[in-house]
Amino acid sequence: MCIMNRIVGVFLLVGIMLPAVAQRLLSLDSCRALAIRNNKELNISKLKCDVAVNNRKAAHTKYLPSIDATGTYMRTSKEISILNNDQKATLQSMGTSVSTKMAADMSPWITEMVQSGLITAQQAGSIGQLMSTAGSKFATALNNVGQKIVDDFHTDTRDFWMASIMLTQPVYMGGKITAYNNITRIFEKIAANENEAALQSTLMDIDQAYWTVVSLKHKKNLAQSYCDLVKKLNDDVQKMIKEGVATRADGLSVSVKVNEAEMSLTQVEDGLVLSRMLLCQLCGLPMNEPITLTDEDKDHLTEMVVDTNPDVETAIRNRPELRMLNNAVEINRQNVKLVRSDNLPSIVLLGGYTVQNPNVFNGFENKFAGIWNVGVLLRVPVWHWMEGEYKVRAAKSQTVIANMQLADAREKIELQVNQSSFKVSEANKKLAMANKNTERADENLRCATLGFKEGVIPTSNVLEAQTAWLQAESQKIDAEIDVKLTQVYLKKALGVLQ
Repeated sequence: MCIMNRIVGVFLLVGIMLPAVAQRLLSLDSCRALAIRNNKELNISKLKCDVAVNNRKAAHTKYLPSIDATGTYMRTSKEISILNNDQKATLQSMGTSVSTKMAADMSPWITEMVQSGLITAQQAGSIGQLMSTAGSKFATALNNVGQKIVDDFHTDTRDFWMASIMLTQPVYMGGKITAYNNITRIFEKIAANENEAALQSTLMDIDQAYWTVVSLKHKKNLAQSYCDLVKKLNDDVQKMIKEGVATRADGLSVSVKVNEAEMSLTQVEDGLVLSRMLLCQLCGLPMNEPITLTDEDKDHLTEMVVDTNPDVETAIRNRPELRMLNNAVEINRQNVKLVRSDNLPSIVLLGGYTVQNPNVFNGFENKFAGIWNVGVLLRVPVWHWMEGEYKVRAAKSQTVIANMQLADAREKIELQVNQSSFKVSEANKKLAMANKNTERADENLRCATLGFKEGVIPTSNVLEAQTAWLQAESQKIDAEIDVKLTQVYLKKALGVLQ
């Protein structure tokens, strides 16, 4: 009963502790899926695609009519005056001027009548007095009329209010709108290609980090096995020293190997911790989260690849970098059209409604009034000192540069594909040789260990056999990982890393 209680207690303790130490088991595909979902660079490239789509939609609106509304208020320091100051002065003294002119014109006539005896001097004085009185009244009345005219022409125009709504419809812009829309569509393709390039780059980084962790885990196991070997040898040598069949020098040489093995094990463990942190960061996981990879404990990591003769045309079709360079060529061609459109005539239809106060259409009346207007705007470039021609030449040169960059990229990608294919073949050869070396090192270690037990092989030979075995096993791990990574690099070079 006591034993049963202990067993139950152990199970309960394990059940409590298990969630705290549970590790996440990840395969290569799950690491890729996590990276695609969480990787910030990929998320940024996806947002860039959204930006390109919206820019393309915005460019399409240039074909459609646009409506703009404006409102204005302005106060001036002076009023608008229809009459100038001289005209005002003339109207205000109009009666006086006319009366004075009439008196001046009548005076010689009256004098002549007196001299002719038609009237007497006394009558002439009476006529003059009468004309003076009538002229004064006439001047006053006429001056009042002039002042009334001046007052009628007065405008209260210090406060200006205006609002308008304008419709604009492009008819012909020299091909500018079409070229601009084509450019935005190409930029949308570039964004999609950039997203694919970022995806493939992220997948390659994930594959590299994943297989690095797997490699270091296998090397950790190897380092532990080697450490156990040299420790076992050290125990045997120490017993032999006590029995007098081994020298102290043998013991020291083995002890040095034990220390070296422990240091190597520590270094591999540190490297494994750092590589797991990198993999977690790429996957968007907390860097201190415990993870276990499905390939960590596999005895054989890979098999040799038979077909390593890739088609270069596959890379030319699939590489997003090449598609982006093709897009760049297309953009530069459209840019030539865009620049050339500045030298061509443009036609725009205009229509609008304007309301303003004061009303300039009715004597600057202090009242809101509106007016409709329609028209056609024709713009014809005449002379700009060949600015447009220079810009067209520059745009054509940029197109030539883009074509040369595309051709250069094709050559480099072809070289990259051939080199990657060669590296896959070489990795297969190295793996085959590493397998043979491992078999020989195993047999050599077995023979050396057996001979040491029988006392026919010295300690130094055993140490050499153990070191050779460690090197062969380490080379095998490197060769297996190299086969995996070279395949990844080849797929990346072909643009088919998915």
